[in-house]
This record gives sequence, C-alpha cells and structure tokens, in this order.
Amino acid sequence: MGRRLFGTDGVRGLANKDITAELALDLSVAVAHELGGHSVFGGNRATAVVGRDPRASGEFLSAAVMAGLASAGVDVLDAGVLPTPAIAFLTQRMNAEMGAMLSASHNAMPDNGLKFFASGGHKLADEIEDRISERMGGGWERPTGAGVGRIRPFQRGAEFYIEHLLEAAPGRLDGLRIVIDAAHGAASEVGPEVFRRAGATVDVIGADPNGLNINDGAGSTYLDQLQEAVRLRGADMGVAFDGDADRCLAVDARGNQVDGDQIMAILALSMHERGELRDDTLVATVMSNLGLLQAMEREGVRVVQTAVGDRYVLEEMRAHGYSLGGEQSGHVIMLEHGTTGDGVLTALALAQRVVGSGRALHELAGVMTRMPQVLVNVKEVDKDRVGQDEGVAAAVAEIESELGDQGRVLLRKSGTEPVVRVMVEADSEERAAACADRLAQVVRDRLAL
Repeated sequence: MGRRLFGTDGVRGLANKDITAELALDLSVAVAHELGGHSVFGGNRATAVVGRDPRASGEFLSAAVMAGLASAGVDVLDAGVLPTPAIAFLTQRMNAEMGAMLSASHNAMPDNGLKFFASGGHKLADEIEDRISERMGGGWERPTGAGVGRIRPFQRGAEFYIEHLLEAAPGRLDGLRIVIDAAHGAASEVGPEVFRRAGATVDVIGADPNGLNINDGAGSTYLDQLQEAVRLRGADMGVAFDGDADRCLAVDARGNQVDGDQIMAILALSMHERGELRDDTLVATVMSNLGLLQAMEREGVRVVQTAVGDRYVLEEMRAHGYSLGGEQSGHVIMLEHGTTGDGVLTALALAQRVVGSGRALHELAGVMTRMPQVLVNVKEVDKDRVGQDEGVAAAVAEIESELGDQGRVLLRKSGTEPVVRVMVEADSEERAAACADRLAQVVRDRLAL
C-alpha cells in the first residue's frame, strides 16, 4: 500500500489482497469517527451515502464499508452503482456527513479502491486522511440496540443526479448524434439517459457491465472503438468515460481524439464569452500541454497551474473561487455545479457548446495546437533527489535553453513507486523524444539506486 495509506485519490490496490474486506471495514469505522464527529455518539445520527462502480469486488467491499459505518452508529444510504461525482453530489444533496465510493477509476477490473467525501461532497484534505489512518485499530465504544446505524437502499439517488446534470447544463441537444462509450462502468445507465433526455440521438457502446469487463478495451483509456464507431455511424461526436465516470475524453466526427486540455480550452472560451469564467482564469496542472497555455494567452484567459492531481486543481479553485479547472486526462471540474471532476457533466457541456455554436467539434478543438509531448518513466532511481541533484538541474537548464519558447521540460517523482517522470514538449515529435531520452539518461546516471 506504500508509505501512506491514502494516495492522491483515496486508497487503491488489488482487491482482496491490498484492498480487503477487513481494511474496508476498519477504515470505514475510522472515517465514521473522524467525519461523524459528536453525532456518532451524541444522539444525532450521522448519515453516509455509499456507492460503487460495477466491478465484482465492489459487491463485497461496499458491504464491508456499510457494515463498518453502521457499526459505528452511522445511517447508510446505499446508492448502488453510480459515478463518483454522483456520490459527491448526493452527499451534498442529502446533507450527509460523509460519502464513500468504491472504485479504482480507470484501473483494470482486479483493482479496487475507497474514496471518501466529507460533508458538502468535498474530497478529504491530507491532514484529515492522516487522522483517519491514525484512528484505525484504536479502541472505541460500540453502540448497541437502537444505537447502531441502519442501511437502506437509496433508489432515488440516480434520478436526483440526472436531474442535477440537466439543471446544471440545461441547453437542448436536438439534432445532435453522439456515441457514448461508458467503459462498462458506473455511468452505463445514467450517462446515455442524460443525453437522451437532453434531446440527442444516442448510440451506446461499452455499456454492458458484468462485473468483470470494466475498462476492458473500452472507455477513456481505450478510444479505438469509439473512434471507429463515430466514423461508421456518421455521428457528430463521441464521448468516453472511465470506470467511475469522473473523467471524459471526446472524439470528433473525423475520429480524432479531443483530450482534456482541448475540452478545457473549449469550455473556458465558452464560459469566457458568457462572462461565467471567474477572473477569466482556468486552473490546470503542470502536465497540461504548452499549446493550451499559448491558446489561452492568445484569447485573454489566464492559466494557473498546480501539481498533478484533480484534488490539487480543486484546492486552488476553492481557495480563489475559480469556476473551471481540470487535467489533460479528462478530469474537468465546474465548481459551480460540482465538487469533483464529472465526466457526464463535462460531456454534456461540451455537446451543448457544439450545438449552441453551430460549429463542429474539430473546429472548436482547433483553438489550440497540441505541442508534441513525450513522457519517459525512469525506473529504479532515487526519486527524492530529483530536485536536488546539480547534474540533473544542469541538464534540464541546457535543454530548456535549447528549446526556448518552442517547448518545455518537466521532471516529477511518482507518488507510489521509485520512478521519475521526464516530460518534454517541443515543436516536433522527434525533437521532444530526443530531448526526453537525453534527459532520462542523465536521471538514470545521476540518481541510480
């Protein structure tokens, strides 16, 4: 599980080996005590909303989470299979003290994970996660009799979420033909339903979850099927979610990928035109393509960059009240309408921009030119010295000088393994690759274990 129980997006690992029923139960008890506060023992019953994606291990893991919460005196609303952003929304909608989602996002089926939300549907700060970890295994007074929590099905949750999406993005999609790839995941039902209600003609692929096929050659990690389906069916566009539908990538009518940076550029300019982009600012991570930064500067939109991870984007947005942010991977946050990345909402807003503007998606995406970007993972090195080694720093400075304003260099350490990630952007694929390989070799030589 690594040095720290919580990673950048909850607790994740191989289900029934790293992520066990025992861990899920113990962790949920600790979460109940940390987030439930005095209500757990003070007579005012705390409430939790619990959901999961369709992977098979989520069945027993969600049972363990609900058992842990109820044993600590928390009432549980079992929302069943729904996207991660739906659970965040419902935690807020139901005034619940906490929410829990069982998902490993875009990971393969054998993995699973636990994500928790505080009241209001907000992700947990690092210090709260650390306090939860410290509580695990500690003694506590167990409620009995009427003091134990109750577990009830929450069948209205899906409808509440669908209504929320249509209120957040109320534009009609009549006349639009769209292909949706739901990754055999959590949005397999609610995703297509939202688009149908908005008036679109919807073709669906990757929406037959059986517990074993989530993310299996489908969804935002594997766009080949979506690209082919869009071309063959003559659709105006396609969208692909990941397993828990907190991210979205798109495909234009020609079958070309439209990544998270391009989606953010399209939405930022749409909001900018309507006066809805707070402080004319977009929040992105340091991994966003240089082309996005250049396009936004040209269009009068400021870009604030954060560390990699949608939680850091969200922290920056909340701190300053910014309205739009996200990642190249397709996590897009519209803070007025949600507390986390929401793939279905992102897709809905993107489709409405296409219809409302009367312009094809490839034309809208052309606002930015993606610079060739090469990423090299340098393994088995002392990642903690990457920012301290003089030889590495000199190599970075040399390459940055060569590239000038036609590229950039980024080195960052992995949060979970002894890996340094070397990213180079340049005006050609060949130049980016050559610079990345050269810098990666310096990192191997200087930081070898």
